[in-house]
Amino acid sequence: MTNVASTAKIRPYFPALERTHNGFPVAYFDGPGGTQVPRSVVEAMSDYLLHHNANTHWAYPTSIETDEIIERSRQALADFLNASPREIAFGQNMSSLTFHLSRALGRNWNPGDEIIITELDHHANQDPWRALERDRGITIRVVPMDIESGTIDLKDLESLLSNRTKLVAIGAASNALGTINDIKRAAALAHSVGALCFVDAVHYASHNLVDVKEIDCDFLACSAYKFYGPHIGILYGKQHLLDLTDFPKLRPAPNNAPDRVETGTQSHESIAGAAAAIDFLASLAEGSTRRERLQAVFTELHHRHLELLKRLWDGLAAINGVRIYGPPPEAARTSTISFTLKGHSSEAIAQTLADKGVFVSNGDFYATTVAEKMGLAEDGFVRVGCACYTTEDEIDRVIAGVREMV
Repeated sequence: MTNVASTAKIRPYFPALERTHNGFPVAYFDGPGGTQVPRSVVEAMSDYLLHHNANTHWAYPTSIETDEIIERSRQALADFLNASPREIAFGQNMSSLTFHLSRALGRNWNPGDEIIITELDHHANQDPWRALERDRGITIRVVPMDIESGTIDLKDLESLLSNRTKLVAIGAASNALGTINDIKRAAALAHSVGALCFVDAVHYASHNLVDVKEIDCDFLACSAYKFYGPHIGILYGKQHLLDLTDFPKLRPAPNNAPDRVETGTQSHESIAGAAAAIDFLASLAEGSTRRERLQAVFTELHHRHLELLKRLWDGLAAINGVRIYGPPPEAARTSTISFTLKGHSSEAIAQTLADKGVFVSNGDFYATTVAEKMGLAEDGFVRVGCACYTTEDEIDRVIAGVREMV
């Protein structure tokens, strides 16, 4: 028996699940692009705007309350990532934060210095580093993806390392294929030549509890809207690196980390909402600390999602003309599946399923290199992602909807 709330008890927290479309209850499988939001997150955001709305660091009560809310939110995200509050910075989204970080780090790099990226990654973890190729003369090295397995081999990463390597940028999990990478080993390989390691954990963080101390990465980014929060990005950086990195900033802005990372006025209501999302997840289990409760929740949800993944995989694989991409259910992967159906465009599949109240996403999901390597640059995939509110019945609706198209 588990002390984590059942799916049936979790679902009432999400008002979006009450929606119907064409007479069907809506089943949301678009979580890899953004999950639905529990009522408590919206309430935290509206409470901030209605009762505490102010700018920061002034002497009157609502400003002081805003400062306190931001600090409490840093602590919540620190518990989520197993970091210190001083190592948590907020931004518009992961893409913007990564561009910001790449510009800051690139100020100290020179032509001929090298950055290693991978073909498996979302372009938010490719293009910010490629910009330094144009702006600073940095050389980009690329770890190839194996088309059949949808994985990368870290031996290829190791072969690219040299004393010129300044950074290894790697995704913890593929948002297109669900592949999970060995980011702890990638970080160790980077450090073996004196390089930094940046981890894109946007897709990973909603499926597995991040532990930056265990990974020993130098920087890591994720997005709250992938784990039941609002649209806001989070950047973790080791304290001494946030203190030393020359982030672009306005002269009067704070020099202390993590404030020095955050340009301009932040979305305070989204910061409050991000903390509320962490507290929602932690509330689903028992434990003496928030981190312990999160560990229990993620362990149980991972088990549930793997069962849903196997059900979905087997059901789709049995349909003539369906091709599923990425590692099999028994491999290291998340509960996100991408597939195609012979003779049908990804948009047509998504539209047909939507007509039956099953909401899935389609395209390349900014994992453009993955789609190109798979020969799907024009049409992309259909992507189905499981979340904490996903049921077996909803999985069966996906399978039945695709089967009816054959």
